[in-house]
Amino acid sequence: MSYDVVIVGAGPAGLAAAIRLKQLCRAADTDLSVCVLEKGAEVGAPLRTQNPVLAAALYTCDGIDDTLVIWAFVFYCSAGAHVLSGNVFEPRALDELIPKWRQEDAPIRVPVSSDKFWMLTKNKAWTLPSPFDNKGNYVISLSQLVRWMSVKAEELGVEVYPGFAASEILYDENQIVAGVATNDVGIAKDGSKRETFQPGVELRGRITLLAEGCRGSLSENIITNHKLRESGQGQHQTYALGIKEVWEIEEGKHKPGSVVHTVGWPLDMKTYGGSFLYHLDDRQLAIGLVVALNYRNPFLSPYDEFQKFKQHPAIRTLLEGGTVLQYGARTLNEGGFQSIPNPVFPGGAIIGCSAGFLNVPKIKGSHTAMKSGMLAAEATFKALVEGSSMDLYWENLKKSWIWDELYRARNYRPAFEYGFIPGMALSAVERYIFKGKSPFTLKHGKPDHEATEMANLHLPISYPKPDGQVSFDVPSSLYRSNTNHEHDQPPHLRLRDPAVPESVNLPQYAGPESRYCPARVYEYVSDENGDPKLHINAQNCLHCKACDIKDPKQNIEWTVPEGGGGPGYTVM
Repeated sequence: MSYDVVIVGAGPAGLAAAIRLKQLCRAADTDLSVCVLEKGAEVGAPLRTQNPVLAAALYTCDGIDDTLVIWAFVFYCSAGAHVLSGNVFEPRALDELIPKWRQEDAPIRVPVSSDKFWMLTKNKAWTLPSPFDNKGNYVISLSQLVRWMSVKAEELGVEVYPGFAASEILYDENQIVAGVATNDVGIAKDGSKRETFQPGVELRGRITLLAEGCRGSLSENIITNHKLRESGQGQHQTYALGIKEVWEIEEGKHKPGSVVHTVGWPLDMKTYGGSFLYHLDDRQLAIGLVVALNYRNPFLSPYDEFQKFKQHPAIRTLLEGGTVLQYGARTLNEGGFQSIPNPVFPGGAIIGCSAGFLNVPKIKGSHTAMKSGMLAAEATFKALVEGSSMDLYWENLKKSWIWDELYRARNYRPAFEYGFIPGMALSAVERYIFKGKSPFTLKHGKPDHEATEMANLHLPISYPKPDGQVSFDVPSSLYRSNTNHEHDQPPHLRLRDPAVPESVNLPQYAGPESRYCPARVYEYVSDENGDPKLHINAQNCLHCKACDIKDPKQNIEWTVPEGGGGPGYTVM
């Protein structure tokens, strides 16, 4: 199947690009065919397609032709199933993309009403001056917003196909990217074809835009193979892991639009991170903990730190009497300005969090992701209609408010390489004295996987047992994530060297994969001889990508499973 533009990922960047392309087509009275692929899926919604090949892949029947419209209950079928974010939303980019969104029933209804910043000790919450400026921003569910954007894209003529995992980059005879291929479905663990087998589909595009989100597998391959990091800002990317729950809390405790950020406890003084509490509507509260993945202690468990955090007196009282609605986790880019790659490659471009436009001190990236998608769409339109170069995207990106915003924010994250107190002090100087215009640019420390220290340099951390009221065990949380994978399929989590876990990770680092994963995908069990052996529970995977980032020897390769597998977020 051929399109003018193939977009991989139906998040804010991918959908913003698709919408902007179609807007430009209408303004110029021309048309470009635009397809958006999304690996996430939900169960039970109807999927309609007029594409005969995709129809055949979705539903087996005779007589498929070019005009067939199939309505079938299948795995799908809306964008947003894999989208997770805080989220205090800055509408700047959306104002540019859809100026009348307020009149079009967008799921953006709760303006920020208060903005607090706490420093936590074990039993106290100390109020500090808030460094955030959230006036005019909204507390939202990003997964709900991208569903709305998906509808808007389809209304403009974009073809959106959730439940299809792009697993391979296609090249033409000149080694220019020419689209993507989805993986085969219905392959058993042993490599044989099950009764449900359907071959993957090639989707060829004149331009391919990669909008896979943080640590996208295709994007990372392109960045490495084309040396885009080196031709960009030059520094490696650094990451954090965000763990989140959405609660329904008691009416008397609910304050729509209230925003609280914290630093300090329960994290140690050498680990960067913090928490958030955002009051949405309908008595819902988004609560989460973000832990930088350059932490040193291999015994640290981000999941257990989050459960511990909820036991703080200022937090527990808010949650008591409430109910957890959903759980999830996702990594996020924290490299900022220093880590931006050149986003253009022959035949396409990388947009959104796949490139890494998160503003760390703001803790926001949706607005920059959307704007990058819009800029890429404008360059794509000119390339296809006017014959210009996709390099226009890179040039316009450096002239945009994204570049200015990330430049001003560039020194906050690396300041914490020196520890919590020096980091807070340097951040205050950067904000209140230099105002983002300091005459120097700090560098990041070691890559996250190299930052992990040997186990013999640290003491094991003893975490409290979950109480089942405010803190929970992993199986209970996984149930709330709606995570599902076809059990009988080849593993999508692959070890480059199967011997490394037992020969290196366990003896030297005390098996950190059993702790950095927020879904307990990795566990050491005894084999028939009583020796510890790494067991991978791939069906638990939340697609957070922490293992692909934090494994000390970079031995774990995250690849896409069958389309439709993974978490099923609805309010995240």
